[in-house]
Amino acid sequence: MSPSRLANQNGDKDWEIGSNGSSPTIPEYTGPKLFKEPSFKSNKFIIHNALSRCCLAGKVNETQKNKMVEEMEKSPANHFLILFRDSNCQFRAVYTMSPETDELIRLAGVGPRVVSPALVESIYKYSSDRKQFSCIPSKTMSMSVDAFTLPGHLWHSKRPGKPK
Repeated sequence: MSPSRLANQNGDKDWEIGSNGSSPTIPEYTGPKLFKEPSFKSNKFIIHNALSRCCLAGKVNETQKNKMVEEMEKSPANHFLILFRDSNCQFRAVYTMSPETDELIRLAGVGPRVVSPALVESIYKYSSDRKQFSCIPSKTMSMSVDAFTLPGHLWHSKRPGKPK
C-alpha cells in the first residue's frame, strides 16, 4: 500500500488523489432549525421607546401614549414613523410607510391622512441611549428614519372663532 492510501485508512484526507474537482458530500443537517428566515426589520420597539421616554413621557401623556401603542400593535406594518410639528420635535402623530407607494399613512394622531415623500421637510433618527432625536442630513426616506416634519405652511393655523 502507498503512503497516501495508508493516510486515507487512518482518517486523514488525501487531497491529491481524492480530488476530482467536485465538493465532498456533506450529510444533511437534521437537527433543530437554527436559521430563521430574514424578515423586514421592525422599528416598533424603538418607536415605542421614543413615545414612552421622549415624545409622550410622563403621567399627563399616558392615555395618548397608550392609544398610539395600541394602534401600533393592531397594525401589520413593520416600520413606524413619528410626525413632529417642527424642529422642536413636538409630537403630532404616528405613521406607517406604504411599501407599494412609499406614501406615509397616518395610523393615529393629528396630521394629514396621507403624506407623499416629496412633502417631507426633514427626517430624524431616534437615539435610545441619549433619549432624543437627531436630524439626519438627507431627504431620502428609509428604514433607518424614525421621525419626520412637514413644512410649516401645511399646518393649519388656528382660526379665530365666530363672535356670538
